[in-house]
Amino acid sequence: MTPHDQHSTLDRKAGSSGRVALAPDLRSMPDRAARAWAERMAVRPLDGGAYAVDSESGATYVVDALAGTCTCPDATIRGETCKHRRRVAIEITTRRVPPPGHRRATCAACGGEAIVPEDSDPPALCESCHVEAGDVVLDRETGDRLVVLAVTDSRADEVTIPETGDTVADYPTNDGYPDDDLVVEAGYLTEAVATGSPRRYSFPHSRLRRVDDAALVD
Repeated sequence: MTPHDQHSTLDRKAGSSGRVALAPDLRSMPDRAARAWAERMAVRPLDGGAYAVDSESGATYVVDALAGTCTCPDATIRGETCKHRRRVAIEITTRRVPPPGHRRATCAACGGEAIVPEDSDPPALCESCHVEAGDVVLDRETGDRLVVLAVTDSRADEVTIPETGDTVADYPTNDGYPDDDLVVEAGYLTEAVATGSPRRYSFPHSRLRRVDDAALVD
């Protein structure tokens, strides 16, 4: 089961209240840790790194993930690392809620879910689709390596190539890529290394594949 499938299954189990129990092997866990996994709770992001936790009892407490505090009696009176703090940590780790300083968004490339910094500029991109200025990418059509210069929020059928008058979507070598692909501006890596200022070309996002450093070695 993929993480996406697991999250969907958990969401279905949550019902209308959003409170859900998670289910790892709890037998060797300390009591509070086991209850953080097993009890039905719903975690809702608030501002400033805080999260509202709707507990199984019906009470709602506020966890400050940055300060490491919770408003429940177990934390405020007994000074314990309570099940609510633990549950927030679990849900951040499993990507059920965004970490502090981040928000959920729709990926502009694939339409899936993205978690992005709260102050990030568009377009929002998920982890699988993410490219940014400075990344090295591979042109799927030619095998050339390029360096990303900018990721725009314009569609391939909206951007015109000045030299030909075609849109990026209509350019012959882009046949088969979606008309609504994001446009990525990139320059050839060899030119970027040689001059530091490569000529900009416009590509459909899905024509480019991100590569790691090892791929730069011939």
